[in-house]
Amino acid sequence: MAMHTGPQKEGEPHSDINTTPLIDVMLVLLVMLIVTLPPQLHGMMIDTPQQSQPPVTPPPPPIHIAVDYDGSGSMQWNGAEITSAELDRRLSVEAHRREKPEIHIEPHRLAKYGDVAHVMAAAERQGLTRLGVVGGA
Repeated sequence: MAMHTGPQKEGEPHSDINTTPLIDVMLVLLVMLIVTLPPQLHGMMIDTPQQSQPPVTPPPPPIHIAVDYDGSGSMQWNGAEITSAELDRRLSVEAHRREKPEIHIEPHRLAKYGDVAHVMAAAERQGLTRLGVVGGA
């Protein structure tokens, strides 16, 4: 690598500086500096504040609401047959709990969309937003 200072006439001496050996010397000095540095053998103990964790309470079990396909919109709450009014009452009770449970809606594959939408809307009206539709039979 050379540095040119301008146009030269024939027969004039070149005044170029070759920078390659300078770079090589600098790299060797850098490597020597890195190798000769002592490793850091000591550490520092720092007392950091500990965050107090509240006791972990298990979440409430999910509520399974099955929607049948018989045309009347019959439903089951964890296996027990319920009516639409009973669904609203039970959802209201669950909505007032401190830990709100998940609602798993299990529609039969032939169930009407309106019946499933009714269950979802009733849950959301009560403030239960953790809903899931589980594959039906």
